[in-house]
Amino acid sequence: MWKQLQTSILVLLVMTILTGVLYPMAVTMFAQTLFPHQANGSLIVQGDKLVGSEQIGQSFSEAKYFWGRLSATAPVPYNAAASSGSNLGPLNPALVENAKQRIDALKQADSAIDSIPVDLVTASGSGLDPHISVEAAQVQVNRVATARKIDAKVVSDLVKQHTQPAQWGFLGQAGVNVLELNVALDQLQP
Repeated sequence: MWKQLQTSILVLLVMTILTGVLYPMAVTMFAQTLFPHQANGSLIVQGDKLVGSEQIGQSFSEAKYFWGRLSATAPVPYNAAASSGSNLGPLNPALVENAKQRIDALKQADSAIDSIPVDLVTASGSGLDPHISVEAAQVQVNRVATARKIDAKVVSDLVKQHTQPAQWGFLGQAGVNVLELNVALDQLQP
């Protein structure tokens, strides 16, 4: 029995070193060497100030910024520690109420909006999606241009510059990272 206990303890120690120390170190070194930007959170820095991550949506409510998808995290929007889907089905009154509130906010900010893409009034699966559809960005161009007192074509061109194609050209659809677009907008005007 003592021999089995020794073997068990030895296997535990070896596996702890292999899977708890060596493997994580190797993966970390690999990621830091080949993908340092992604391994460190895909952070966006403007000047010397950290403004966010490319991978996590942020709450924008000012008219001069593009608005992203609704966040399903509560009570703090876009809280990665509370990431989960809203799990609200299409017949759930809370989903309908959330959508109505967002539609009202969008129309109040820009009364010329007539057609609102669904991704502007619903949360994503994780509740943290940093992207909106190209259509959702184009719907907001006039509001943003008016609020910033710049030509709508300049803003529309900026949307086109920040449009990311479908992943590998065929998965999903083209989209716009809201934070990156808003950072680019801020760089247009001092």
